[in-house]
Order: sequence, then C-alpha cells, then structure tokens
Amino acid sequence: MNILAHALLAAPDDDRIFGSLIGDFVRGAIDPALPSGVREGIVLHRAIDTYTDAHPEIAAARPLFEPPFRRYAGIMLDMWFDHLLAREWRHYGDGALDDFSRRVRSLLDSRRTLVPARMHGFVAYLHAHDLPAAYRDTPVIGEALGGISSRLTRPNPLRDALPVLVALDAELQARFDRFFPQLHAFARMQIDRRS
Repeated sequence: MNILAHALLAAPDDDRIFGSLIGDFVRGAIDPALPSGVREGIVLHRAIDTYTDAHPEIAAARPLFEPPFRRYAGIMLDMWFDHLLAREWRHYGDGALDDFSRRVRSLLDSRRTLVPARMHGFVAYLHAHDLPAAYRDTPVIGEALGGISSRLTRPNPLRDALPVLVALDAELQARFDRFFPQLHAFARMQIDRRS
C-alpha cells in the first residue's frame, strides 16, 4: 500500500499515523528512542505491507500485468490502490480528503526532526503536488510513476504504466473493493492487539 492507505489505516492517533508515514524510510531495527506510538506506526506499516503482499486479491492481480510491467506490479498496484482510495474516499475515510491530506503533511512538518533524512525530498514532493489528496486525479498517478521510474537504478517501464492501469481500472477496482475492507479489519486487529 502507499502513503494515503498507510495513514488512513493508522488513524486516528497522530503518533501512529506519523510512524506509518515514515515506515518505508526506516530500515532494520526501530530506534527505541522514538515515541512508542511512532514505533507502533512503523510496526503497523510493516505488518500491512506483509499482509498486502500475501493477500489472494493482490496475488491474483499481479498476473493481469503483461511483461515488462509484471515485474513492477507491486509498485503499480500500490499507486493505483491509493488512487482508488482517494477517488472513493467518502466510502473509507472520515471527513474531507483534502483535510486529511493537510493533516498528513502537517504531521510530517511538525515532526521534521524525526523524519528520516532520505525522506525529506519526498515530503517536499508531497507539498509541491498537494499529496496525498491529488492521488484522486489519474494524471497525478502517471506523474508519480514517472518520478519513481527516474529514481530506480535500472531501466524500467513505469513511466509508461498509466495506460496499462487505466485499461485495468474496472478489474482493479473490483479487487480493491474486496481487499481493502479486509485490510482495514486486519489493521484494526493489529492496533487493538497493541493497545
């Protein structure tokens, strides 16, 4: 899952949301000096990623992508599912998506000293592009995939992935609609276990 889903699944606690936001940028052991809620958010982020990667709906969605895109199906699904979540926010989120998006950016700004150094560029990107709310706009997903493509070290097709995702929209929407409620229930269970 991508940033919007991780933040929503960690809500409403600010520390846990923040931890979930930085989760992709924290490698290895979690710093015990971090606030406990932030540590919980990182653990939740990792559990969500593991659950997602093993879920039957995700496993069934990967073969929908023909080579050379299949190798990058995980990235493409993460981005498209954030697009679907943003597009259908009224079904999954509380309040307005724009308000939640501002909250995400504000949390990252107010805890800048805890944001991993290699994430600072991404935080600036979120501000510059009104993310994660703008993920609801299809062209923004194409731009984001182009950015990811340029950061990968080997040649890849992500810059040309948007038409593939658009063509698969109905199938991916159906899979998302079955998957996301289960993921939400899993995240609540993980949070309840640590409460």
